[in-house]
Amino acid sequence: MEIRDQIAERERNWAMFCHLAGFAGFLMPYGGIIGPLLLWHSRKDESEWVNFNGKESLNFQLSILLYTVLAIPLVFIVIGIPILVVLGLLEIICVAIAATKSAKGEVFKYPVSIPFFQ
Repeated sequence: MEIRDQIAERERNWAMFCHLAGFAGFLMPYGGIIGPLLLWHSRKDESEWVNFNGKESLNFQLSILLYTVLAIPLVFIVIGIPILVVLGLLEIICVAIAATKSAKGEVFKYPVSIPFFQ
């Protein structure tokens, strides 16, 4: 029996929303952290699947924020501009993949995520 057969559709949807909430960072400052944090915190005790995906999403969003803050001073020596572009594309692509996989009940580990929450 696969993992997805053991996870209720409601749990898979909440896990997907934890990942998609990261896109809030494109709409408001720190939205990419606040969105996943609120969703994860509200459902973490009800479902292991939501707890796992919420922590993964939050760790990734915090990692991207850290990498962005570190790349901003590099803009003055030009190399920071392509780094920021790559970080933005990486965030969009990884969040989309993670949301899709979590909705299917599949595990996805973000590639450059620092495990702040375990």
